[in-house]
Amino acid sequence: MRYLFIISFLFAFNVSGQSINWISFEEAFKLQKTNPKNIIVDVYTNWCGPCKLLDRNTFQNKKVADFINKNFYAVKFNAEGNDIIKFDDREFTNPNYRPEMANRRNGNHQLTRYLGVNAYPTVVFLDDNSDIIYKLRGYNTPTQIEIWLKLFKGQKYKSIKSQEDFNNFQKSFVAEF
Repeated sequence: MRYLFIISFLFAFNVSGQSINWISFEEAFKLQKTNPKNIIVDVYTNWCGPCKLLDRNTFQNKKVADFINKNFYAVKFNAEGNDIIKFDDREFTNPNYRPEMANRRNGNHQLTRYLGVNAYPTVVFLDDNSDIIYKLRGYNTPTQIEIWLKLFKGQKYKSIKSQEDFNNFQKSFVAEF
């Protein structure tokens, strides 16, 4: 029985537990200058249950993590944190941040509002010019997020001009996660 448990644990570790190479906004913008890639931003809060599920079930999935690491610069952004972030030639802070509230609801970061995020979690896709492409709200399983990752990994999304174009993309989509 003990061996079955160990084998099950090792198998589960191979399927999940892969780490995404999370970097700062500043590092992502710097890397874009020499090797352009789109950016994926996980906008979360410390108190958000679905955010924790997205991190544990989706972002730690080996296939999802491998795909993101290969095709995107990944940024994890606390929507209520107190980091100073330079974005779009501006500096963003959280003037209402209260350290004693760090693990509870806190004031929204200015960048959260600038990105137009009003629900958590939200995954924001930025193009290689750091312009917002799309905001994906809510918890998504690896299977659910896969189509969006594949659509926004390069420039393919630019060919989608109508619902019919998206439907055709969806029909040609082959799930791998």
